[in-house]
Amino acid sequence: MDYIAHYREQDQVAQTVKEHLDGTAKLAERFAAPFQSSELAGLCARMHDMGKYSEAFQKRIRGGKLRPDHSTAGAQALFRQNPKIGKLLAYCVAGHHGGLPDGGDQADTEADTTLAGRLLRKLEPHDAFFAENDLPAIPTQPFALQPASRKSIGFTLSFYIRMLYSCLVDADFLDTERFQSNGTIDREIPSDLELLSHRLDQKLETFGHSGRPIDQKRCAILRDCIDASVHPRGLFSLTVPTGGGKTLSSLAFALRHALKNGLDRVIYVIPYTSIIEQNGAVFSELLGAESVLQHHSNFDFSADDEHGILKKQKLASENWDVPLIVTTNVQFFESLFSNRPSRCRKLHNIANSVILFDEAQMLPTEYLRPCTQAISELVRNYRCTAVLCSATQPALGRFFPPSAIQEICKDTDGLYRFFQRTRMALRGELSNDTLCEELQRLSQVLCIVNTRSHARALYHAVGGSDSFHLSTLMCPIHRKAVIDEIRRRLRAGTDCRVFSTQLIEAGVDVDFPVVYRAMAGIDSLVQSAGRCNREYRHSVGDVFVFEPEPAYQPRSHSLRRPAELARNILQKHPDPLSLETIHTYFTRLYEVSGDDSLDIKDICRKLEASVTAYSFPFSEIARSFELIGQATRPVVIPFDQRAEQLIAKLRSGPPQRDLIRAMQPYTVSVYEPEYRALQADGKLEQPCDGLSILADPEGYHPQTGLILSEGSGGQGIFF
Repeated sequence: MDYIAHYREQDQVAQTVKEHLDGTAKLAERFAAPFQSSELAGLCARMHDMGKYSEAFQKRIRGGKLRPDHSTAGAQALFRQNPKIGKLLAYCVAGHHGGLPDGGDQADTEADTTLAGRLLRKLEPHDAFFAENDLPAIPTQPFALQPASRKSIGFTLSFYIRMLYSCLVDADFLDTERFQSNGTIDREIPSDLELLSHRLDQKLETFGHSGRPIDQKRCAILRDCIDASVHPRGLFSLTVPTGGGKTLSSLAFALRHALKNGLDRVIYVIPYTSIIEQNGAVFSELLGAESVLQHHSNFDFSADDEHGILKKQKLASENWDVPLIVTTNVQFFESLFSNRPSRCRKLHNIANSVILFDEAQMLPTEYLRPCTQAISELVRNYRCTAVLCSATQPALGRFFPPSAIQEICKDTDGLYRFFQRTRMALRGELSNDTLCEELQRLSQVLCIVNTRSHARALYHAVGGSDSFHLSTLMCPIHRKAVIDEIRRRLRAGTDCRVFSTQLIEAGVDVDFPVVYRAMAGIDSLVQSAGRCNREYRHSVGDVFVFEPEPAYQPRSHSLRRPAELARNILQKHPDPLSLETIHTYFTRLYEVSGDDSLDIKDICRKLEASVTAYSFPFSEIARSFELIGQATRPVVIPFDQRAEQLIAKLRSGPPQRDLIRAMQPYTVSVYEPEYRALQADGKLEQPCDGLSILADPEGYHPQTGLILSEGSGGQGIFF
């Protein structure tokens, strides 16, 4: 009998299990080559569908209704062959469809979904596997991993399992796709790093000829990046003041460094989707849209696609098999700690890459230990170079081995003195009335506050057609349109008063002569100053730091603590913009937070406690690792004609993944109490589980966005 793995209905062709195992193994071996694990990845692949040799599965593939377990057989065979190394591999095989399971313990029974439970299951006979396949031997010395310390062995091993798992699930999917499509799906993107580097060099040749001192200094930063690109792989920092051209200089380093060290791709990791849209557009213009994958929630792969570029990029978003990826902290780190096949497919393509962490000060404090440990793993064991880029470089040295971080710029102190184009004054408490009076006297001014309600109150109090509001209650496409209009007015020199939450702080290129900032952490104060006199159009720009009225003080401890720390530090360090002040702030912030607050879900300790029995809680950790901690609910806004068309499709039937992604630019995320209040007021329509539509056209203000009832809560926290 032919043992069938897949059946292609359109031409009634079968793929045998043997063909599928061989094809998957070849791909998995190639994927694991960068971290010297081809043999183990191939072993997992050759065992992953052992259970398809059972009579029960063959009945299923031929039209039966029962769905027998075909993933556990290979896991059991690996464990029987080697209870230690085989158990590590068994996670990958057992979870290749349903996700990496929790390890479980000796009390588990075969009814449990843990690996321990599944290893006890009685399975349908699958002896035919041995008639067509040799049982591969598990190497006695299969890999050479380097834990950062004796206290991180569990983290290192669990990370390695995820990487092998990624190789397996991506190879499994691609081999199945190739068969089911009869090889008609084209994933090839005709671009490579050498071509991208050449295109960037051509653009950079036009820089620095204006004769302006600022442009000459930017060219000096670029030269430092190019000079440093010849260094071997490792962990770097790039400390460049706002306005220093960090984005293109870091990209020049990354492309040249990748070519010098034989790396495969560049991954640009950014905290905010607004910066991704901005940087993604710049990269696409410079390097070609076909070469740049933007993988974030607001990118619409379903837009008009005359040349088929977006279709290929949509496919590439599944496994990041492209030369340049621009993504978010959320997408990057949550994938690294996920247990699901769909999110883990891309992990093996992070290996052998240059990873640029833009605005590194935005690495999530509450998950700082697992995030920095993951970065360390990628550098030590997976041939990666990581670059921490920031104008306000966080004090992360204590989270990495001694002297591990190399600074790229040669004179950071000199750069900060040169780029110091603002003066900062502490104003104490300002009432809303006083604040509004001062803002109304200025023709161009930016006011950044800590809460959405404060931004909205100030906007309505000042009013006028020259005033603009920005907050997360505006859907992304609305915010983008407002930011474009703000930039147009700033360039034209016309009146422009902007009231914003912190979303405008990092990476949004605007240039105001005056900035007001509600008291916040030192990093936020410095980032706010980066929106002031950015292009040296004035001899000096003014940044006024004020204390809001008590009603608008943030309630969130995560916002209050940095502000309190900043107040104390500024009593002894009067210059908030100095490197010394920034370093002192981050050092004390991490000390005050304490180790427990730097890993609030106790992820690192759980992994170390699991190492003795190799019983890793993969599923538990995946559920708990959420960078956006407080649960939110999406509300789709009928903002324009395109949104109305998408909403009509949503009402007509069950939502497809492409439709949900296309709706992201029209979606506002609200906290659970806010959602319940909207629901109670009858303002929401829920055509399907998980998605709601704003049914009341009066519920979205054309300037300030979604209208929430007073007291429903919500801080101006932007991800």
